[in-house]
Parts: sequence; C-alpha cells; structure tokens
Amino acid sequence: MHGDRWIFFDCDSTLSGIEGVDELARMRPVEVFEEVKRLTDQAMNGEIPIDSVFGRRLSVIRPSAEECARIGQAYIDRIEPTALETVRRLREDGWTVAIISGGFLPAIRPLARFLGVDEIHAVDLHFAPDGSYAGFEESHPNARNGGKPDLIRGLRSRRGFEKAVMVGDGVSDLEAKGVVDLFIGFGGFVARDKVRAGSECFVYRLADVLEMI
Repeated sequence: MHGDRWIFFDCDSTLSGIEGVDELARMRPVEVFEEVKRLTDQAMNGEIPIDSVFGRRLSVIRPSAEECARIGQAYIDRIEPTALETVRRLREDGWTVAIISGGFLPAIRPLARFLGVDEIHAVDLHFAPDGSYAGFEESHPNARNGGKPDLIRGLRSRRGFEKAVMVGDGVSDLEAKGVVDLFIGFGGFVARDKVRAGSECFVYRLADVLEMI
C-alpha cells in the first residue's frame, strides 16, 4: 500500500553538497564564517550538542529572507548527482520520501520542490516585514540533539507507516538508528568516522540506497 514505507533524507551534505548555515555565514566577515563553521563541524561530529550551537550560529549570522532564497538556489546547484533519479525511483516504488533536517525551512523548500518532495521537517525562521531576521522556531525538535528520532517516532505513531529508513551524514542522523528499521550512512560529501562506524550500511552515492532497501 502506498505510504506505508517512509524514507528520510538529511539535507546538508546528503541531498546537497553544502552546509546551508556555513554558506549563510560566508556572506559575513571571515571571522563570523570561521566561528560558525567550527561550531557546525563540532556539532556534526558529535563533539558538542546541537542545541548549544543552534541559536548561537543564527544570532551571529542573522540571515535575511533574501539570503535564505540564495541558499535555496545553492542547494539545487550543488545537488547530489544521483539524488533526483533516486527520489523519482523511490516514489515510483511507493515510498514516501521526506526531508528531515536541522537546516532552515525557507532555504530547503526550493530543493524539496526541485526534488518533488512535499514532506519537509526543518526549522522555520521568522522574518520581519522588511525581510530581516527575527528569530527561529525554537521548539522544533531538529534544533536539538535527539530531535530527529523524536520527530520520526511521532510521525510514525500519527501516520502509521510500517517501515522507516534514514539516510544521512551526521551524528544527529545516526541518533535515529534506534527508531528506524534501517540507518544508511552517507559519505558522498563528508565521510564522518562516527557515522561510518555506527551505520548498518554506508554509501557514497544516493543511488546505492536503492540496493540497500
């Protein structure tokens, strides 16, 4: 039956080769970029909790609506080479494809639209009428460690799917291992040792996911 199998893809460094928050920081003075990149790397490698850096990075960058739109295009420009075909084949085979990300909803929407993915779970940003930054969705599960498994668990109980697969490159993705039926680590852009060690399968092209499920 359509919809009883769900596959969750992380966005940054999985569906696309960029880390959106780092690209937003590149639009700022170099010391801002270096600080944000350091925090992102530490969080993705599991060295510090995500919630300790989430608000800090945003308060330093203060991204505008227009800048988020530019990142949306950058996600598409740097899309994983086999992502479009992989998503198309999964949907043809009856999978519900979802994006689950600690990235920012306004930036990820264009990539999701490009891929034909309607189910996006990412952190929304708030903008003032002039488009300037006015905060973020602090209650979103993906803004903290343990958020992705909590979100998948909640979706599963509400939507009743039988099988769930998670594909991602970061430690926050690996946290979902206990609540999905299969965790597939991805190393096409960044191969993280902790993720490779903890994965049941590890791939370097998204197309290879099709053979694992």
